[in-house]
Amino acid sequence: MNILVLGPGCPKCTEAEKIVKTALQEAGVEASVEKITDFQEIAKLGVFSTPAVVIDGEIKCVGRVPDKNDILGWIKG
Repeated sequence: MNILVLGPGCPKCTEAEKIVKTALQEAGVEASVEKITDFQEIAKLGVFSTPAVVIDGEIKCVGRVPDKNDILGWIKG
C-alpha cells in the first residue's frame, strides 16, 4: 500500500501525516507513507487544496485533515 500525504508543510498537513501513521500502526498495516510538498507534483495528481490523502492512487480526502476512523476505514476497506 502506498499512501501520499499532500501539503506544503503547514500544521494541518503535518497533523494529517501524523494521523495516517498512527492509524497504520494501530491497524498493524504495512504501507509506505510519502509526504509530497511540491505544488506542481500535487497539482499533477489533480489536487488543488491541501491537506490531501491519496491511497494507492485514489484521492481519499482533499482540503481537510481526515480523522483516524476515516483512515482506518480506507486502509482496511
